[in-house]
Amino acid sequence: MSSATFKPVAKSPTDLDEILRIEESLVVPHFTTSDAFDLGLLLQTRLADASKPALISIVAPSGLAAPLSPTRTLFQCSARAGVSPDNEVWVARKAQTVFRFGVSSWYMGQKLKGDEKLFAAKFGLSPTDASKYAIHGGAVPVRVKGVEAPVAVVIVSGLSQDEDNGVVVEVLQEWIKTA
Repeated sequence: MSSATFKPVAKSPTDLDEILRIEESLVVPHFTTSDAFDLGLLLQTRLADASKPALISIVAPSGLAAPLSPTRTLFQCSARAGVSPDNEVWVARKAQTVFRFGVSSWYMGQKLKGDEKLFAAKFGLSPTDASKYAIHGGAVPVRVKGVEAPVAVVIVSGLSQDEDNGVVVEVLQEWIKTA
């Protein structure tokens, strides 16, 4: 497949109020494992012709305490060949950010202007604890109507953080119209 057929994503906003407005509009009536699969396939189709390989992951909180996995994988695949193990690390770190703060990893990055030292200091995190989070775009919460906290996180890792975030938002918006 040629990267010429990949439709570029819209530029992700940098205004915090606009980011929150978009995130608050991404509410679904339900979110099941079948929904995660359908959404994941939409993302895989959308990213199959991207200029760079990307890992797609949809996770839910597991309810388990450390050192066990804090997330449960609902869907994960490479959009095309070339995804590295490092993408899995980024996926996990971005998901942790969403579950802890309840907003996208893009929002946190914009709020703190990408300053990871400021992030660690603001939240009293040691270097080891700070390394468990990523304030880079690409992880967006899935919200179900009537449920306060995110029930899942949709993550893309491999493109620029702006594109990672933008493609998740665009595909979520498309998928919500049919949910």
